[in-house]
Parts: sequence; C-alpha cells; structure tokens
Amino acid sequence: MEGHRSIVIAVFSTSAGCGKTVTAINLAAGLAKEGYQTCLVDLDLQFGDVMGYLDMVSDVTLADAQAALEKDAASFRAEDYLTEYSCGGVSFSVLPPPREINDAYLVDVDMVAEIIQRMDNFNFIVLDLTAVFSTLNLVMLDMSTVINFMGVTDFLPSVKNYKVGYDTLLRFEYEERKICLVENMADYDRYISSKDVERLLGAPFFHRLPLDSQAVTQSIRMGRPLMFSAPLSPLTQSYWQLVGRYSNRDVNAEHLSRHDDESAQEENKPFFSWLRGRKKPESGVAE
Repeated sequence: MEGHRSIVIAVFSTSAGCGKTVTAINLAAGLAKEGYQTCLVDLDLQFGDVMGYLDMVSDVTLADAQAALEKDAASFRAEDYLTEYSCGGVSFSVLPPPREINDAYLVDVDMVAEIIQRMDNFNFIVLDLTAVFSTLNLVMLDMSTVINFMGVTDFLPSVKNYKVGYDTLLRFEYEERKICLVENMADYDRYISSKDVERLLGAPFFHRLPLDSQAVTQSIRMGRPLMFSAPLSPLTQSYWQLVGRYSNRDVNAEHLSRHDDESAQEENKPFFSWLRGRKKPESGVAE
C-alpha cells in the first residue's frame, strides 16, 4: 500500500466457519482499546455478520460510499459512511456491507480499494474477508500490511484447505513474512496435532487461539467483543496477545493471565520482531 499510512490487517481463510469474523471484531476492539484509531470493514458483501454480531444498525453502507465516490470523488469523505461502535468507553468505526444482495453485485473492486485508501486517518484497518480467492479479496490482500490467515485444523479436509490456501498465497508471491498463520481452536483434543500441520505447511504458526465456544456465544448474544463480554476467558487473553503482537506493543499485564506458560510467552513476541526474525526451518518444522 504505497503512500498509505494505515496498517491494514486482512483476516482471511479458505474455509468457512473458522472464526474470521470473531477474530476481526476482537482485533478491532482490542486495537481501539489500546488507543489506536481503528476501522473494521466487513467485505463479506452478501452475508456479512459484523453488524449482527455487534448488534448494530446503520443507515449507510459500502454501497452508499461507492455511489458517493462515483458521483463526486473530489468531495468524498470515507468517514461519512462509517458507523461507530462504542462499549465501555472504547469505540471503533465499522464500514458495513451492502444491505441488499443485489447491491453486492454492483460493488466495484477499484472503488472499494479507493475508499480504503482514503481512510488514511486510521492507525489500523481490519478487513473481514470471505473464504475465497475472489478478485476483491486478492486486491485487498495486495493492499494489506498483514494477512491474518485463519484455520481450524481439526480434520483432514480442513487441513487440506489450509495447505492449499497457504500454497496459493505463496504462489501469488505474497511474502512469507506478510502471512501470519493463525490456528483457531488450537487446544481442541483432536487426531491431528499442530506440529504435524506445521510440518505439512513448512512454516510455524504465528499464533494459536484456544477454544471457548461458550464465551463466543455469550459475546454474540450480548453484541459485545470478548474483552467486554468475557474478559477472563483464555480466548480473550489470547486475543489480547495477538493485538499486542500486531501493534508491536507489550500487552498490558491486566489483560493477561498469571498462568501463561512458556509457549504463550513465546507467542507474545511482537509482529515486527517476527518479521525481522522469521526464517523457514530447514526441516520445515517449527522449533
């Protein structure tokens, strides 16, 4: 993103139902609570869940923003088409997807890119993408500073999708350092181990998120991110660690459990340190 001052985090996967939207919401909320100007963009144009998960309504959407930009680019202001989410004294902006499915087909990829380019007043922009290699997603991945590539590796088809997705990202010549492999439900008891998946991928996971279905369900029912609805959940604490890594800050001690083990401390290394130090192990196994 040449000339763009915001850090853009694309939350992407090649499998539906792996926690993309929950992760995007909690990244945006966590970054906002840490004091960063943050915008969350729902780019699931037909079936976006961000507004529903946060119990929000809006009079304006991405479709309205595109129409305004096409009508008068000189006076267009992206902030006029954002909706503010607030909770506990913390707020971040949301750009909702079109309300009608028909409007989704009229969304122009170049217009979306231009709208995001004009959001240069934000420190962070979090993109919630669909689980396909569409033209829109590829343009957004190109624009992104970081690709938060999500996966739930609980059975063979999902591992296959994750492997194919990661190989495709590399084949499209995205730098390995830009791709952050994030495993969801990482502590779930299953047949396939994380080490086996890392060996197959030839790369280590950047971060692992534990399973806490009850906390996620409570979060959605309350319309609040996990840090407000379930602050003591291990999943919430793991999201705080991920926020700290992407913001290149140490997460405040109040957000972290006193019982972090050695692997959690290792995962708390900041993102830009990861960029500088990440090397592909000769054996293809994360050490």
